[in-house]
Amino acid sequence: MSPKAPITQDVLTIPRKLPEGKINLVGLTRDQLRDVLIENGTPEKQAKMRTGQIWQWIYQWGVRDFAEMTNLAKAYRAQLAETFVIEIPEVVTRQVSEDGTRKYLCRIAGGHEVEVVYIPEEDRGTLCISSQVGCTLTCSFCHTGTQKLVRNLTAAEIVGQVMMARDDLEEWPVPGAPKDETRLLSNIVLMGMGEPLYNFENVRDAMKIAMDPEGISLSRRRITLSTSGVVPEIARTAEEIGCLLAISFHATTNETRDVLVPINKRWNIEELLQALASYPKVSNSERITFEYVMLDGVNDSDEDAHRLIDHIKRHNIPAKINLIPFNEWPGAPYKRSSNNRIRAFANIIYQAGYASPIRKTRGEDIMAACGQLKSATERARKSRKQIEAEAGVQN
Repeated sequence: MSPKAPITQDVLTIPRKLPEGKINLVGLTRDQLRDVLIENGTPEKQAKMRTGQIWQWIYQWGVRDFAEMTNLAKAYRAQLAETFVIEIPEVVTRQVSEDGTRKYLCRIAGGHEVEVVYIPEEDRGTLCISSQVGCTLTCSFCHTGTQKLVRNLTAAEIVGQVMMARDDLEEWPVPGAPKDETRLLSNIVLMGMGEPLYNFENVRDAMKIAMDPEGISLSRRRITLSTSGVVPEIARTAEEIGCLLAISFHATTNETRDVLVPINKRWNIEELLQALASYPKVSNSERITFEYVMLDGVNDSDEDAHRLIDHIKRHNIPAKINLIPFNEWPGAPYKRSSNNRIRAFANIIYQAGYASPIRKTRGEDIMAACGQLKSATERARKSRKQIEAEAGVQN
């Protein structure tokens, strides 16, 4: 048997220093923020207090200008402005779907672009964020997977997506105003471009910032990390992030999963299920979500449904199964299962005692649906109809 490939990847890293020589404070952990303040002239005895004050201005109030940080001395604010910046990804385009879904094309350091999707619902607002520029996984049903990996996103670029969305939603609270518990952006899912567990440290640091009670203050149970099955990092996710877990499962045999989710060749279904069974956070109240895209004639048979149930029961995994109608994209090698087939599949799972919601497709008209994200500029700025017209795709 050939040795397993390493988890880490050789990717370009972006230094903290920006081209103009200033340091971006976004994305630093509290300890890193304290250290960088001391390194640049903040007296050590004041550093803890200053860290807390600046943290709140950035992450609780959404302030980007040091001059507005009114509980800091004027001279200190000027000193900060000389050395630091508060910088987040730049919105290049924003598309709004007929169903209210918003898709942002964001530019990050180096001129690269990633996509971010906001999905409003009656009881929540979910932001789907990216962790890499491109993706290495080459999942055959996923449009994002047709783009090669360029680099990992930094912690600043990951949490910056959350800050960018709050800007657009005008959701930063006003200092001194009564606290409003209702949130337009209430949930985060790491289901955008890239494999989060191939960029573990930056994802962890960004999510720790998002969860910090003196900042954006999202509960860990409001954050879901979706992985295709990087087995060695699964337990670490529970220990160091503590969020909910979703698995891009998509097939019930190794033969099919090897094609749909090629990472299966490295860690197969049995290895993945064993890791899920021992996930430290798993319980009936914090079930693991199995994501399962419905592909016509590929993975949607009654036998597949029964095998899926058997896998979960055999390993005693508290789970729910999200059935995802395949979101077609120009040139896709698969077709969506029929509605009747999806309902029959869902019913088998439901009868076995597991929740089996069928995900409502959102943002499909702006190519913002699950599996459709792709940051290549020539596609990301165009609607589905434009892309299909140029490709000569007939309805």
